[in-house]
Amino acid sequence: MYNFLMTCILIVSVLIIIAVMMQPAKTNDALSALSGGADDLFSKQKPRGFEAFMQKVTVVLGLVFFALALALVYLSSH
Repeated sequence: MYNFLMTCILIVSVLIIIAVMMQPAKTNDALSALSGGADDLFSKQKPRGFEAFMQKVTVVLGLVFFALALALVYLSSH
């Protein structure tokens, strides 16, 4: 059982890395500091489409990773 959970946590870890790398970049450059933050007005919009999907996938994978880590801790202590 321990080996199965360890394999699952390794797979989920790789999937989290892929999901984070696929998310669109949100860059803050020096121009936004000089412009007084006028770009921040439009950055408060809710994510739509692919960006929203990737955020949900990342959250779900993070929760699965956390649950698997707790299960591994429980199995290794008993």
